[in-house]
Amino acid sequence: MKKRSVLAVIFSLVLVTVLAACGQQSGAKHSSGKYANNQVLNLSYPTTLDSIDISNMSGYGSTGNVFESLYRLGKNGSVTPGLASKTTVSKDGKTYTFTIRNAKWSDGSAITAQDFVYSWKRTVTPATKSQYAYLFSGVKNADAIVAGKQAPSTLGVKAQGKHTFVVTLSKPITYFKKLMTYPLFGPISETAVKKWGNKYATKAQYMLYSGPFKLTGWTGTNNSWSFVKNNQYWDKKAVHLSKINYSVNASTTTTLNLFQEGKLDLTQLASEQVKNMKSNKDYTTYPYSITAFLVYNFKDSHKTVRQALNNQKIRQAISLSINRQSLVKNVIGDASTTAKTFVPQDLATDPKNGKDFAAESTVKNSTSYKPALAKRLWREGLKEVGLKKLTVRLLTSNDEPNKPISQYFKGQLEKNLSGLTIDIANIPAKVASTRAQQGNFDLYLSGWGADFNDPISHLAIMTAGSGYNYGKYNSSQYNTLVKKAQNQDANNPQARWQDMLQAERVIMQDQGITPLYQTVYSFLQNPKAKGIIHNTAGTQWNYKYAYMAK
Repeated sequence: MKKRSVLAVIFSLVLVTVLAACGQQSGAKHSSGKYANNQVLNLSYPTTLDSIDISNMSGYGSTGNVFESLYRLGKNGSVTPGLASKTTVSKDGKTYTFTIRNAKWSDGSAITAQDFVYSWKRTVTPATKSQYAYLFSGVKNADAIVAGKQAPSTLGVKAQGKHTFVVTLSKPITYFKKLMTYPLFGPISETAVKKWGNKYATKAQYMLYSGPFKLTGWTGTNNSWSFVKNNQYWDKKAVHLSKINYSVNASTTTTLNLFQEGKLDLTQLASEQVKNMKSNKDYTTYPYSITAFLVYNFKDSHKTVRQALNNQKIRQAISLSINRQSLVKNVIGDASTTAKTFVPQDLATDPKNGKDFAAESTVKNSTSYKPALAKRLWREGLKEVGLKKLTVRLLTSNDEPNKPISQYFKGQLEKNLSGLTIDIANIPAKVASTRAQQGNFDLYLSGWGADFNDPISHLAIMTAGSGYNYGKYNSSQYNTLVKKAQNQDANNPQARWQDMLQAERVIMQDQGITPLYQTVYSFLQNPKAKGIIHNTAGTQWNYKYAYMAK
C-alpha cells in the first residue's frame, strides 16, 4: 500500500475521523437476565455524514455496522465471519476463492458473488473517484485500472455461479484477509444503482444494507440519523441492539454536557477535559494506531534549507531535542503515549515469537530526549553544510492540539539548538494539507493511522513515489526492504517480518521522519454499554455484539 490512511492524510484531520461513540438511552426498562429491555444506544458524531456509498467514503470507522464485507473485524484485530462462509487460497497465495453465504440485502433480495464483482470494478473505475481505490493494489490489473491504463473489466475478479467469488492477485498479499474486513470490499447491488440512478446513496432510503444494521433518517445533509437492526441480516440472532441514535456535536463541551445529562453514553474528551475527568468512574481510553510525526522536506525549494534538512545529523539533533514525555503530559494532556518508532505500538506482533513490532524495531537514541547529544550533532551538522544558523518554517493546521504543539517545538528546539529559528505557520487544515501536498513547507506536523493491523500500512507511505510521502524521503535501502516485504517475501511471513523490522530501523536511523507521539483518546462511557468491539486500526467500532446491560 502506497497511499492514504483510513484515519487521516494529515494529523489535523484525525479528530474528525474518529467517528466514535456508543451509549444507552437513559431510563431503560429492565428485563430478566443481563439485558435491559430497551436496547437503544445514543451516540455522538463529530461531523455530518459525508457519504453512504462504500465506493467513495472518506472513512470507514463505524460504517461496518451497516455494510458488511467478506469478513468482519473482531476483537484485537481478529478476522471474524462476514458474508464469506468459506475461503480457499492457492499454494502460491495468488488466488482466493470465497464462498458467499446465503445472505440477503435489507430489502430481502439475495446477495450474490456478482454483487462483489460489480462493487470492486465500480470502485477501481477512475470516474468513481474512490479515495481508497489504492487498497485494491495487488489485485490483478487494479493499479493499471486506477491509473486509467486498463479497462475495469480486466480486474482480477469473477463470479462462478451465485455463491463463488474468485479473486486473482498479481502477487501474494499476507494481510489480504484482514483487508477483506473493510466495507470497501463489500458488495454493491447493481440493480439498486440502476434503479435509483442519480439518487443512489443520496438519502438513507436510496441504499441497500448488508450489515447488522440499516440506516434510517439520513437526508444527506441533516445532523441526526439512526442505525436500526437489520432483520434481513444473516446473523441477526447475534444482534441485541434495536437502534443506535446519532447526533452531530462538534463541541466536546456539548457532548460532555449531554453525557452528564444521560443523553449520550460515550463522549470523547478534549485534552483540557481529561485532566478533570481522569478520576471519574466512567473514564476510559481507546487507543488508535496513529503516529504523529514531523516531516522533513528533502526537496525544499530553498537551497540552504534543503541542504540542512538533507543532513542526517541535523535531523537527528532535532529529534533528540524533543522531550516527548513532557510533550504528551504537559502540552497534549490526554492519554496519548510517546512514540519510539514510526509504526505504532501494539499494531502487530512477530509471527514467530509474539513480540510487538515497535518493541523489536526500536533504534537506540532515535526518539530519546538527549539535549547534550543533540547539541553536538547539531554543531557537526551545521559545520558539514557550512552554516552557523538556520531558519525553517514549521507548517501545521490551526486545530488543537497542533497549535500548542508547534509552540512547544519552537521553544524546545530554539532552546537546545543554538542558531535555529522556527517560523510557525498555523493555518486551516485544508490549506495546510494542500501546501503539504505541493511541498510548500520546511517542516510539517503530520500523522498517519493504520488502515489495518500490519506494519506495511505505515511503512509503505514513506517509499519513493508514494503519494503521501510529502517530504520526498528517498532511501534506496528502505525502498528495497519495503518492496521485498510486498513482493518476493510476501508469502514468507518470517522473512517478510524481518524486511519490515529492518525498514523501520533504517528510517529511524536516518530520521527520515521524526515520530512524536501515539494517539490514545479518552472517553466517558456508560458502564451499562457492553459488548462493544473497538480496534486501533481499520473499521474501529463494531456494535454487532453490543448490548445494554440491566
